[in-house]
Amino acid sequence: MISITTAELYALLTALLWPLSRILALVATAPILGNPSVPIRTKLGLAILITLLVAPTLDELPQVEPASEIGLLILLQQVIIGTAIGFTMRIVFVAIEMAGEIIGLQMGLGFATIIDPQNSGQIPLIGRFLGLIASLAFLAIDGHLIMLAIISQSFSTLPIGTTGISTPIFGALANWGKEIFLSGLQLSLPVLAALLMTNLTLGILSRAAPQLNIFAVGFPLTLAIGWLVLALAFPYFTPILEHLFQNGFNVMMGITGLSDINFP
Repeated sequence: MISITTAELYALLTALLWPLSRILALVATAPILGNPSVPIRTKLGLAILITLLVAPTLDELPQVEPASEIGLLILLQQVIIGTAIGFTMRIVFVAIEMAGEIIGLQMGLGFATIIDPQNSGQIPLIGRFLGLIASLAFLAIDGHLIMLAIISQSFSTLPIGTTGISTPIFGALANWGKEIFLSGLQLSLPVLAALLMTNLTLGILSRAAPQLNIFAVGFPLTLAIGWLVLALAFPYFTPILEHLFQNGFNVMMGITGLSDINFP
């Protein structure tokens, strides 16, 4: 008859529960992996699979009951670390979608919105379009695999324990949050500049020829010029997206204390 003591049960539970909470927090908040269109069973299965691969490589875990106050604090600590890593890359995608929102408003497509299940709300059409382009570029550079590598190697620099979080996670995330507005404006600048010149030209035409129906001419003109400039600017978006993703990975490594990512 197989008998398991309470201490052995707690040791087995902590060996899986604490790393699973960190990995599951990343899977739930990271882009692509945390998309609501991905079934919950798939997310949970992926987190459990990664945990089973990572758990044997972890250092000795603290001998603390999971249901105790200290055990719950350790669980909360792991959730904060995983959420911070996933939220870092989420900021990059929000910045890209914000650029699309700014472009759509200037083109006159502010009313053209669609339901975005990832944000549980409505998002402008251009913002959703640029978000899909960013998702494809993120998958093309294996960004999802890099995130999983960072979270798996973070257990060596941020081990599970009762000492607390040594890296300034909240300060790094607060400083990184400005990237939403900075990168969003930089990505939309080409279209904004072209539409500004278009609006100035239309304003001069309306004063020079008052009989001209500026509303009938202005909307299709700004729409056509906006799409044209956006199409011409697409080849230059690739290095910008790669730069944003690389900055996101650098912030992730700064949060976790990693100096480099070692792939197996």
